[in-house]
Amino acid sequence: MPLLERLQTGLNAVYPARCLSCGDVVGSDYGLCGPCWRGVAFIGSTICDMCGAPLPGMAGTDVLACDACLQSPRPWAQGRAAVLYADTGRRLVLALKHGDRQEIARPAGCWMAAAAQPLLREDTLIVPVPLHWRRMASRRYNQSALLARAIARESARTWCPDLLQRHRATPSLDGLGREARFDALQDAIRLNPARRTMVRSRPVLLVDDVMTSGATLAAATAACLAAGSGQVCVVTLARVVKDT
Repeated sequence: MPLLERLQTGLNAVYPARCLSCGDVVGSDYGLCGPCWRGVAFIGSTICDMCGAPLPGMAGTDVLACDACLQSPRPWAQGRAAVLYADTGRRLVLALKHGDRQEIARPAGCWMAAAAQPLLREDTLIVPVPLHWRRMASRRYNQSALLARAIARESARTWCPDLLQRHRATPSLDGLGREARFDALQDAIRLNPARRTMVRSRPVLLVDDVMTSGATLAAATAACLAAGSGQVCVVTLARVVKDT
């Protein structure tokens, strides 16, 4: 057995691969155990074309949109999400966002790249939703940027981590209603002036960890369109739906 293979075998014996969700031993890095994998509600089949939410019983309709997107038209062109914000999916989002579990971004980015594949063009620029500098300083990383980088790597597209800036601090959106969320994000996100030529007339894929009301993605979309971007689409790791 070659030396490197023996070393890897020894490391695996001392530090076995662990489930990203529960920590149980699994067969490979960046994986989930059987129960946790079954707890991930991957979104597929018939979906809302604007936000990626599942639409049971809607097959055969011409325009696919969920109630939320019908009631509140989105400024972006199309949207997708990889999983529902429930059970294992919710635990993974929270661990990535608040638990410093940055390794989750790698497999999550692969799931998101697969979900977003129909939205991608050759010249699509992949852009994360930004954090305000104070929140960035306290958290030390932007989880949306980690996901955007993973999507760009998986899809062989260009990404720009600092295209957008959250120039005004906003309160936590947790617990806020729809109108309060949109009010909080009003004019909070703008284009980085140094990146203006990079986005002009170019399609953009906005990336965030989770979509609830869509207020953050709407503010980011408005900033891109105001700067003269091409079509804007969105993708999130998870989508909150009412019945989860």
